[in-house]
Amino acid sequence: MRHFPNTQRKRSRIELIPMIDVMMFLLVFFVLISINVIPALGLKTKIPLSSTAQVEIPPTRMVVTLTSAGQTELDGVSQESLEQLTRSLVLAQKAHERLVVIINGENDVPLQRLVDVMDALKTAHIDTMTIAAKKR
Repeated sequence: MRHFPNTQRKRSRIELIPMIDVMMFLLVFFVLISINVIPALGLKTKIPLSSTAQVEIPPTRMVVTLTSAGQTELDGVSQESLEQLTRSLVLAQKAHERLVVIINGENDVPLQRLVDVMDALKTAHIDTMTIAAKKR
């Protein structure tokens, strides 16, 4: 029977320094991105001047929600009737130059309620309306 020489085995080690280097690189990269040192939106340009230029005001969006329980809400505020909805929309139209109304409803809401809300929008002289839906 033959005996092998008694050799000491080297212990395995996990080197942390390369992992720390990678983490520091990622940290520096994200800090530079967050403070916009690295430009992300194309070239910087100098916009020409115009004497007839106008400031573009983005439209204000309001959401009309129709629930299956028969309630109507305007931006989360319950509306007791279509007349109250119309009054609220008229006030919003006066307060905001450009108003877009998004109609959001549950899928079992009767079509007549949608038509009634669309009539209220016409009465309030709101021209821009969108019906929210999910993609199949």
